[in-house]
Amino acid sequence: MVNATLPDLTVGELSRRSGVPASTLRFYEDEGLVQSRRTAGNQRRYRRDTLRRVTFIRMSQRVGMPLSAIREVLALLPDDRTPTRADWARISRCWQHDLNARIRRLEQLRDQLDDCIGCGCMSLAKCRLANPGDRLGADGPGPRRLADHRGGGDQTGCEAC
Repeated sequence: MVNATLPDLTVGELSRRSGVPASTLRFYEDEGLVQSRRTAGNQRRYRRDTLRRVTFIRMSQRVGMPLSAIREVLALLPDDRTPTRADWARISRCWQHDLNARIRRLEQLRDQLDDCIGCGCMSLAKCRLANPGDRLGADGPGPRRLADHRGGGDQTGCEAC
């Protein structure tokens, strides 16, 4: 529990304590991930528990979660509170499906990368890694992989989230 007698943090103090640049903190606020109140002089003040929330955001990003997925789970918390140990356990279970899928894709890339570099073909029509059997050509012109990646990258795989 946060000591209610301690003053709120300025953006500079929160930045120094969290190791996150002030510009990033303002971005998080614009994105609805953290909240501040304004003083009479229009300066930002953050509750002290925002430090834990920022740490949660950074750790979530470190495991590869996009901000949209982080925002979704933070919105599930009542009263915009900081995630507890139990919350983190529930959230991590929700993210396991997505993380496991990412791990599988990275392992596949790792296992096929040496073959791709070794072949030297540089042909997207023939390359087994970039476009096996030219299967993407059937989907039409344009960056098919980029479109597929952006369309399904924000799925958490958990209906509880």
